[in-house]
Amino acid sequence: MTQQLALDLPGRVDFSVDSFIRGDANREAVTALERWRDWPAGAFALVGPPGSGKSHLAAIWAQQSGARMTTLHALESVLDQLEPGAALVVEDADRGGSETALFHAFNRAAEGDLPALLLSARLPPAQWGAELPDLVSRLRALPQVTLHEPDDDLLTQLIQKQLNDRHAPIKPGVIEYLLPRMERSVAAARTLVDLLDKRALVKRTPITRAVAREVLAELNPDAPDPGDGE
Repeated sequence: MTQQLALDLPGRVDFSVDSFIRGDANREAVTALERWRDWPAGAFALVGPPGSGKSHLAAIWAQQSGARMTTLHALESVLDQLEPGAALVVEDADRGGSETALFHAFNRAAEGDLPALLLSARLPPAQWGAELPDLVSRLRALPQVTLHEPDDDLLTQLIQKQLNDRHAPIKPGVIEYLLPRMERSVAAARTLVDLLDKRALVKRTPITRAVAREVLAELNPDAPDPGDGE
C-alpha cells in the first residue's frame, strides 16, 4: 500500500484583522496603535521578539490608517514617492538602512506631512545603534510599546483557530500537551500547526498526542523524550 503524502502547498500569511488573536501579551500594543492620532510628534515604535506578531499588528494598523509599508533599506525612495497625506510603516527599523532617510521621516511626521510614522523592531529604539546625533535624540525620545511572548491562553486560542481554519480535527488534551513542549512564539505555533496537520493527513487520523510527539521530536531532535504519547 502506497503511503498518502500531504501536499506541501505554500502557506498563506493571513494578516487580516479577523485572524489576529488578542491577549495579555499584546493588549497594550493594540491599545497604543488604536490611539495613533495621539502619538507625540506623530511617531511610535512597536518592539518585540521574532514571532511576537509585530508584522501582523503593523499590517492591521496600515489597513486601518491607510499607511504604506516599507523597510528602512527602501525608505529613501519610498519617501520620495509617498502619496500626500499617507501614513507610513517602517518594518525592521533596527536592521540597518539610511539614517538620513529615517531622520527625514521623523521630521515629516513632526511637521504633519506624514499623518503618522510607525516603526517596528526587535530592539528598543535606544539600542538601534544610530550614529547621526539628531536621529539618536529622536530615538531616545520615541514612545514605544513592547509585544511580549504569548502566554498559554493566547497560544491556545491561536492553535485552535489555525486548526479550525484548516478543518483539522484534534483529540482533547493535545493542545495542553503541546504548550509546555513547544517554542513559545506566534510564528512557531503556526509552523507547528502546519506540520501537525500534514502528519495527521498522512496517517489519516485526527491530531493525537502520538502525532504531536512525532512532530515535536522532528522539530527538536535533541530534546529529551517528553513521553506521554498515545
